[in-house]
Amino acid sequence: MKIYDVSVQLSADLPTYPGDPKISFEQSSSISKGDPANVTRIDMGSHTGTHIDAPYHFIDDGPKLDQLKLEIMMGRTHVLQVTAPVINESVLEEFDFTDKTRVLFKTRNSYLWDRGPEFVKDYVYIEPSAAELLVREGIKLVGIDYLSVEKFGSTKFETHLEFLRNDIVILEGLNLKEVEPGDYDMVCLPMRLASGDGAPARVILRK
Repeated sequence: MKIYDVSVQLSADLPTYPGDPKISFEQSSSISKGDPANVTRIDMGSHTGTHIDAPYHFIDDGPKLDQLKLEIMMGRTHVLQVTAPVINESVLEEFDFTDKTRVLFKTRNSYLWDRGPEFVKDYVYIEPSAAELLVREGIKLVGIDYLSVEKFGSTKFETHLEFLRNDIVILEGLNLKEVEPGDYDMVCLPMRLASGDGAPARVILRK
């Protein structure tokens, strides 16, 4: 059984969304300096790298991370390849969402991770009308291969709100470069943070 690790590797060189905390690693104890063990202090935001958005991220009285069901983040998942620069309603009309619960969008975004620590603003995003279509189709989890489902610079956050108000889990920051379109078994395990607005996650796909 082939396993695809579609999480990005956390490092100080990983891009972060503008305004989010940067990633930093600090050696708090070191065997080479006489300490009994190596221990690293990690400083980062809850939406770093591959991560889950809980409704509380944009809805103040929305469910928090520890209220999300793991069942939604595990199971049969469909990877859809999109070549368009924007995921809009007309793009989605090309796909059949019958019997689909979880969809991950593979776009040119997956190649942006190779460009180093600089955040790229011109990434493929999901328009609000496409989010509405996915809600109508009964999708429960939506993933994308960069740090936001939203257009950069949005001030209304309509795509996030459309998903989160309808209890759709958002999975951002995937790397689907090595994954072909099709059906997979997904395991997505966010860090178990109390009352969180989101958390980094390790995500694997199995064919």
